Amino acid sequence: MTKEQAKKRAELLRKEVDRHRYLYHVRDTQEISDAALDSLKNELQEIERQYPDLITPDSPTQRVGGAVLPEFTPVPHSSRMLSLNDMFSAEELLAWEKRNQKIVPGEYEYFVELKIDGVAVSLIYEDGLLVRAATRGDGTMGEDVTQNIKTIEAIPLALQKKIDGIVEVRGEIYFPKKEFEKMNALRQAQGESQFANPRNIAAGSIRQLDPAIAASRPLKFFAWEITRGVDIVTRQEEYEMLQEIGFPVPPGGMLCKTMHEVVAVVTKEERKRLHYAFQVDGLVAKIQDITVSKRLGIVGKAPRGSAAFKFKAEEATTIVEDIVVQVGRTGALTPVAHLTPVRVAGTIVSRATLHNADEVARKDIRIGDTVIIRKAGDIIPEVIASLPTLRKKNAKPFIMPVKCPMCGSAVTKDPEGVVMRCSNKDCFPQQRERILHAVGRSAFDIEGLGDKIVEQLLQEGLIKNVSDLWELTEGDLTPLERFAEKSAKNLVNEIQAKKNISFSRFIVALGIPHVGVVTAQDLAREYKTLGSFTGLSEEGLLRVEGIGEKVAHAIIAYFASSETKKILEKFEALGITVQKEQAAGALDGKTFVFTGSLSTMTREEAKQRVQAVGGRIASTVGKGVDYVVVGEDAGSKAVKAEALGLTVINETAFASLVTPTL
Repeated sequence: MTKEQAKKRAELLRKEVDRHRYLYHVRDTQEISDAALDSLKNELQEIERQYPDLITPDSPTQRVGGAVLPEFTPVPHSSRMLSLNDMFSAEELLAWEKRNQKIVPGEYEYFVELKIDGVAVSLIYEDGLLVRAATRGDGTMGEDVTQNIKTIEAIPLALQKKIDGIVEVRGEIYFPKKEFEKMNALRQAQGESQFANPRNIAAGSIRQLDPAIAASRPLKFFAWEITRGVDIVTRQEEYEMLQEIGFPVPPGGMLCKTMHEVVAVVTKEERKRLHYAFQVDGLVAKIQDITVSKRLGIVGKAPRGSAAFKFKAEEATTIVEDIVVQVGRTGALTPVAHLTPVRVAGTIVSRATLHNADEVARKDIRIGDTVIIRKAGDIIPEVIASLPTLRKKNAKPFIMPVKCPMCGSAVTKDPEGVVMRCSNKDCFPQQRERILHAVGRSAFDIEGLGDKIVEQLLQEGLIKNVSDLWELTEGDLTPLERFAEKSAKNLVNEIQAKKNISFSRFIVALGIPHVGVVTAQDLAREYKTLGSFTGLSEEGLLRVEGIGEKVAHAIIAYFASSETKKILEKFEALGITVQKEQAAGALDGKTFVFTGSLSTMTREEAKQRVQAVGGRIASTVGKGVDYVVVGEDAGSKAVKAEALGLTVINETAFASLVTPTL
């Protein structure tokens, strides 16, 4: 076979193999046997082995392989990957519709599809070819898992219908139920620990640094949204378009003319949930008209135009072996039931929250009782009732401690509330949880500071709060267990490298009650700088989307306290720089690529400065890149950038561009 003949044959084979992939995963039909399909793949592989220059990015042979990655690269999402507000009854669905109709009046139709219990990912196609796949992450930044995603045959390497420019598709990676049972049976036979549920395997598989591990697991995919690149006006059209361009979609998607039809579908599907080959934990109802959905906007971390109806939680019975009180970051005392392990909602459950002392008393839950526990999807397992008729004679009533079980300090009850709190701010668990919260990925993001290290530093008296970390020296750490000269130096360097932080991340790090990542981002966009928080008013805070009276009161109380003033003063004295949140319209949404080494800052510091002004980081040069920052010994990215006509700037120009005016 000549090279020209090989080229034509390879093109035919690629098209034929992908056609069968499409038939099997999207149309649920199979024209030829698996053995025959493998034979076609082997023939293509042999041609590409003889002529490596004939390999194309969309070739089926490129699904498996690739070197083991040293780490996952953070990547920005073009638009926030949102979650959905959960509904649990027909009344809640009807109330959701009424709230929306007050904002955008009119009668709504809905498109309804199954809610798959899996792992959300974003797929970017450029001129029809898959160029990037990313996890949800915190909704704003995810991790690049392209090599692992390419191993999943249900995901096309090239769109069935070529579309110029960028197309973004989002959907759910899942692990089939039967395969989950087989894998756990094998692990049990080999004496290995079993996986808790199919979703955990899916999540763990796509975050393996070795793509061969992901390739060895039978991962599947359903697409549920096109976020850019295709003009569509209805959700039904979107559902059909996804199939046209090569994606499997959740089966049975349907148009409902009224909310009452949606409720009827919910009732029918709930009865069928156990018959699907994958885990289903509810239905997603989307307003059919996409323009209406966009006009309704977003509240908190969820779009108003879509909602998830969660099926009734699964329940099981087990025995309460003990009730232990935990102390949280804010001092809240929470009774937790330690249970005889039991499988419920696809997960092994051995602990369940009892919420508070009033709930324990109301449900009369005692140590030794047989109880009913409930779990649904990501909801924390809870004890919903005890079974007094099965109660043992020696069952012990639970008594809430009047002193903190960790430090012995007095316990106080929240005014107008049910939560009991330890009054000692220096209580060990509170200190530990506050520090772990502040150094977490959504805040200062300090690598190497896990539970054990933070506990050790607290026990040794080296730190009392998060700001003390920037006063640590290598000499403080080297005498400690778990530390050697190199590891001590690495940790100190990592801490010092995180002196610059975006305003939104800093708000998260402060641990203000009721303020999570999404609220912190909303506050940072509204107020821009820490200085703007002086003289906060309830009226001003209530103008920020997603903030209600409870959150506004918590924010005002936090910044009014003398303790907060001391914390902020110490951060300033230590040289912690809180970067101004750039106003939308300046560098908001602009994408930067770095190439070569920087002389005045580390690559990580540069990335943080980009994120602080609303920009995004990309790892490859392409049409969607706004700035390519060139340092010393720049590589091929600089050449490609110039060829594409992109804006190329040096380090000095970059520093000027992203330095905020405070």
